[in-house]
Amino acid sequence: MRHKLAAIFLITWCFSCQTTEEQIDYTNWAHYGGPADASHYSSLAQITKENVSQLVVAWIYHTGDAGERSQIQCQPIAINGILYGTTPKLNVFALDAATGQEIWRFDPFTVLGGENSWAGTNRGVSYWEKGDDKRILFGAGNWLMAVDALTGTPKLDFGDEGKIDLRKGLDTEREDFLIVANAPGVIYGDLIILGMRLSEGLDAAPGHIRAYNVQTGKQEWIFHTIPHQGEYGYETWDPDYISQIGGANNWAGMSVDYQRGIVFVPTGSATYDFWGGFRKGDNLFSNSLIALDASTGKRLWHFQGVHHDIWDRDFPANPNLIRIQKDGKWIDAVAQISKQGYTYVFERENGEPVWPISEQPVTQSILPGEFSSPTQPIPQLPKPFMKMVFEEKDILNLRPEWEQDIRAQLSNTLYGDTWLPPHPEKPIVLFPGMDGGAEWGGAAFDPETQTLYVNANQIPWIIEMTPNSGFENVGKNLYTTYCGNCHGLDLKGNLPSIPGLVDLKNKYSADSLSKLLQKGRGAMPSFQHISAENRKLIVDYLLGQEAQSDKKELESQKANLEPQYYMKGYKKLLTKEGLYGSNPPWGLLTAIDMNSGQHKWQVTLGEIDSLSAQGFAPTGTENYGGPVVTAGGLLFIAATKDEKIRAFDKENGKVLWEAKLPASGHATPAIYEKNGKQFLVIACGGGKGTKSGDAYVAFALPD
Repeated sequence: MRHKLAAIFLITWCFSCQTTEEQIDYTNWAHYGGPADASHYSSLAQITKENVSQLVVAWIYHTGDAGERSQIQCQPIAINGILYGTTPKLNVFALDAATGQEIWRFDPFTVLGGENSWAGTNRGVSYWEKGDDKRILFGAGNWLMAVDALTGTPKLDFGDEGKIDLRKGLDTEREDFLIVANAPGVIYGDLIILGMRLSEGLDAAPGHIRAYNVQTGKQEWIFHTIPHQGEYGYETWDPDYISQIGGANNWAGMSVDYQRGIVFVPTGSATYDFWGGFRKGDNLFSNSLIALDASTGKRLWHFQGVHHDIWDRDFPANPNLIRIQKDGKWIDAVAQISKQGYTYVFERENGEPVWPISEQPVTQSILPGEFSSPTQPIPQLPKPFMKMVFEEKDILNLRPEWEQDIRAQLSNTLYGDTWLPPHPEKPIVLFPGMDGGAEWGGAAFDPETQTLYVNANQIPWIIEMTPNSGFENVGKNLYTTYCGNCHGLDLKGNLPSIPGLVDLKNKYSADSLSKLLQKGRGAMPSFQHISAENRKLIVDYLLGQEAQSDKKELESQKANLEPQYYMKGYKKLLTKEGLYGSNPPWGLLTAIDMNSGQHKWQVTLGEIDSLSAQGFAPTGTENYGGPVVTAGGLLFIAATKDEKIRAFDKENGKVLWEAKLPASGHATPAIYEKNGKQFLVIACGGGKGTKSGDAYVAFALPD
C-alpha cells in the first residue's frame, strides 16, 4: 500500500558475538501490547497527521451486558481479520475486524456454572495456533480456559474439559484463595505463562508464576516469587512467617523476547501492603522485574524496584522491549515503567542497567513492629515522567475556598517526601499515588525514533493507619481483613470509584447481600473463597445485625496472621466538590527520548468540562489505559475520564483530532488493517467513577 511501511521491521544486533535478525511484524496486533515486543507500535501509515481529522466511526459493537460500575479494560487483539475481546461480564467474542459483525460469542459461565458476574475484570486474551488447531486462551475469575478460535467452542482436551482451576498447583496446602486471572498470559511455543490478581490482605495466595501446556493444560513449570527454603531470595524474608505471606504476584501482564527465550515478569507488593512486620527484609521477588527462561522458569536475573514495599507500589504494566542507541552503541533493552514515576531500563540479556541506579537513603518507619528498608533504588535516567513530591506550593489554589478546604485536611498530615512511610499517629500524603504515576495501560515505544510515550496520574492520595485493637466483634474483624482496604474502615468507600457501604440495610436483605459477596460484581471479585459462616458474619456486621462475641469466639475466627496496624482505606486527597487536592495538571502524557533519557515533550492529558467552562485551562484527568503510536506520525490514547479519544502529533504533543466516546475508554486501543483499510478500536466500558458502557468503537478513514 502507498501509505504503508514495510510489513516486517527488521532489527539487527550483536548477540553472543553473532549477527542475527529479529523479525517483528509491526502491522500485526496479536499480543497484549500489540506486536511481539509489546511496543504498542504499528507500522501502518494509512492514517496520517494530514488526514487524521477525517476519521469517522467505522462500526460499533455493543456487548449488551454492562452493569452497575462495570468496566471493559480489554485491549483486543486482531489476527487473520478477526478481532477478539471480552465483555463486561467476561464473555469472549470474535468479530469480523472490518465490520464489527459478531462471528461467535462464548459465555464461560455456561461451563463454570453460576452467574457471570463474579470474576472481576479482564484485560485481554491470548492466541495460539499449530496447524489447524487455533486457540483463544483467557481468564475468568480463578479459571484459565481455552476455546476454538474459529468457533468459540471449548477445547475439551485442555485441562479439565477446557478449564484449569488456578487455585491448584501453587505448592501450598491451601486452595481457598481469591484469584483472578485478569491479565492475559503470554504464549511461548506450546506454553502459556500466566500471573494473577490476588487479595491485598494476609489471606492472599503466593503470587507464583506458572506455565501450562496450551494443548493439554498440564502445568509445566512454576517460579516461586516468594521463595521456598533453599531457593535464591529466601534470606530476604522472615523465616518464621514466610510460609504465610502472599502477594508478590504478576497482575500486570508479561512480555517475551522470543529471540532469546526470555519472559519478563513485573511483580507487585507482598501482603500486608502497608505494615510489613511479618516480612522483615527486602522481600524478593516482590516489586521486581524478573527475567525468566521461558522454557523452564529458571531465573536469569532480576531487579527490585522497591525494597520491603509499604506503599503498594506494584510494577503496574508489562514492560516494553526496546532497541536504543547509547554512546554510539545499539542496545537491546527492556523498559519498565512504574507507579512511582520512574522508568527502569536494562540490557535484556544480563539485566545490567542502561543508566546508573543508585541506592539512596530514605525516611525510616516508626510504626511499631515495622522494618522499613534504609535505602531505595533511584535511577539516574530516564528523567521521571511526573512530579516526584507533593509540597506546600502544590496545594490546590485555583479558588480560595478549594485551597482552604485542602489546607484544613492537611493540618495534621505529613507530606513533602516521596518515600514518607505510613505513620502511627498522622496521615501521610502518598505522591505519586496508589494509582500512579504509570498504570496498567502501559507505555508505547516507537522503534523509528526510539521514543517512549507514557501517560500518568499526578494525584495525591492519603494513607492513614490505625492500630489493630483486637476488635470485639467478629464481623467487624472479618470486614476489616477482607473489605477494609477498598471500602474503608469507616465504610465510606473511595468515591466515586468505590461505593460506600453505609446504610446498606436500606438497599439489601441479608440474602441478597450474601449473594453479592459470593458472586461479586464488576471490579469487585467473588468472596466465595471464604466460608459461608464468615460471609454471614460480614453481612450481619454491614446490616447492623451483628451480635457481640466473647474473646474465645473471636479467636476462632481470626486469620493466622493479622497486622499490628491497618490502613483505614484507599482515599484520594479531594475537595468537597471532588476536585483533586493538588494543582493541575492531574493527567500527563510524556514523550521520552530513550537514547538520552530526556523528555522530548510533556502535555496535559484530559479535560474537566465544568472547569473549562469557568475559564480554567485544561487540567487533565485521571487516566486508565495506555497509548499506541504509529508510523503515520500519530499517538492515539483514550484513557481519560472525559470520555474522549485523542490523536497527538508524536513529534510535539499537539492534539490533532479528538472524538467523543459513548463511555470512557479505560483501556488501550488496538490498531490493525483489513481489506486495505487501517482501523483504530477502543473498548468503551467506563467505570472508575464514570458511567459504565458496553461498546467497542472502531474508527477509520471514509471510503
